[in-house]
Amino acid sequence: QVQLVESGGGLVQAGESLRLSCALSGSIFRIDSMGWYRQAPGKQRELVARITDGGSPTYADSVKGRFSISRDNAKNTGYLQMNSLKPEDTDVYYCNALVWTSRSKMNDYWGQGTQVTVSS
Repeated sequence: QVQLVESGGGLVQAGESLRLSCALSGSIFRIDSMGWYRQAPGKQRELVARITDGGSPTYADSVKGRFSISRDNAKNTGYLQMNSLKPEDTDVYYCNALVWTSRSKMNDYWGQGTQVTVSS
């Protein structure tokens, strides 16, 4: 089994920054792609950013130029640097990872979510 633990959420004012972390532990053979998603109450979970195992990122249009996704493969940890935060970025943020637990088995894992609240 693999566990994802997110941290770094909180309450900030518009224009400020936060850095989210996602630490993976457990039966990890290799981590494939990692991503961050967000979800507001009553709405669908949406992609914020994703990064391949080679380090290539993709971003939602709404966060391009403000957010930056990265990963430290040695630490099995992913990050989301969020700058110039806006009230509309307020959501619960979830970490996701595709993890090979053996040479032939890959599973999809989610963290428990961390609340990000941006006040105007």
